[in-house]
Amino acid sequence: MKKEIYQVAITQEKEKAILVGIVLPGMTLRQEEESLDELAFLADTAGAEVVDRILQDRRVVDPATLIGKGKVHQISRRVVELGAKVVIFDVDLSPVQLKNLERELNRKIIDRSGLILDIFARRARTKEAQIQVELAQLEYFLPRLTRHWTHLSRQEAGIGTRGPGETQLEVDRRTIRKRIGHLKSELFRIEKQRRVRRRRRVDFKKVALVGYTNVGKSSLLNGLANAQVFVEDRLFATLDATIRALSLENHRKVLLIDTVGFIRKLPHHLVASFRSTLEETIEADLLLHVVDISHPQFEEQIGSVLGVLRELGIFEKPTIIVFNKVDLLKERSILPNLSQRFPRAVFTSAVKGMGLESLRQEIVKVLEEEEVEEVIHIPIEETKTIARIHKMALVIEKTYENGRAKIRFRATPRNISRIHSWLENCDHDADTHR
Repeated sequence: MKKEIYQVAITQEKEKAILVGIVLPGMTLRQEEESLDELAFLADTAGAEVVDRILQDRRVVDPATLIGKGKVHQISRRVVELGAKVVIFDVDLSPVQLKNLERELNRKIIDRSGLILDIFARRARTKEAQIQVELAQLEYFLPRLTRHWTHLSRQEAGIGTRGPGETQLEVDRRTIRKRIGHLKSELFRIEKQRRVRRRRRVDFKKVALVGYTNVGKSSLLNGLANAQVFVEDRLFATLDATIRALSLENHRKVLLIDTVGFIRKLPHHLVASFRSTLEETIEADLLLHVVDISHPQFEEQIGSVLGVLRELGIFEKPTIIVFNKVDLLKERSILPNLSQRFPRAVFTSAVKGMGLESLRQEIVKVLEEEEVEEVIHIPIEETKTIARIHKMALVIEKTYENGRAKIRFRATPRNISRIHSWLENCDHDADTHR
């Protein structure tokens, strides 16, 4: 099966696009306008030129077209007047709605999930990211497959049109399902390799950067760890997990992890497809929730990120709120209030280098809250175990007497348990006490 069947076509020339939003009960006009602003940014990232926006206020969704016949006719006139090639909806459309809208408007119809998937397809660089994106695309397009097979004339009734079309459609569905199975097997194989690499990093604490897309996570990674990660003022500039070592005070070293940003109305199947990449975040000891404080809707963005964290089951992890881009903030009077609401908040500008030292200190403080102090006496010939203790714990004091090392250190309960299990396997006795 050719990839063009299920992937949105990518062209070099910008396509003129009309955006369509819908205001339903429980929503405000302002909320949908803000969502359309974000959709426009997504469309620009995907290479489209937005030429118009249309909003529809409805009490109930039209099951056939989402927005109703009258609004469809209005959009039909606008696409002709403006020469628009694509109409982008701010919600996910059902297969029936997609089919009806394409027939009525005679234009390419893309919904929010389809647009995000198109951007992900452009951004994917590594083999794993490419597989994850293709898997998400296939699972998204499978129930919508009928709209891609216009050459079978399935919309026309009558003798000679039902059997062949339905047969071809089922063959293609089986082909896609087979491809989905193959991709899941590939992801499982890659995840096994990732687990092996993760075991090699088990001695280090992990700090994961999470947050809305385009809030400056990669810039923060560069500023903290002197990394050279790609940075661009676009949505979803980073898809793959990036891991860099971060040196802190007292010779403490942690692993800083950056991965894909979140967005409101993030497709659930996309979160599922990228779950293996997000495993790095799931296993982190501490989260840095990065927020673009200069964004007018940063409060709503915080809520969207917390929703994804709940979905991943890591909502309760120790978290530092990092209000980034303070250099772009026009109204600084909000800072004291945010400091009260978020006791662990740190204010930074990754690009300007502001607040990075305060953030490093807060990382150390939070990590130490999870640690307990312990003393062990171990034979000095157990050099490998002593070296590993230095890697995974903060050694406060170390002395030698009568062929034994006395080590006072701080570590998390999990790491202390692992240290005890190593000592039990030693050939010589070792004493521990707190």
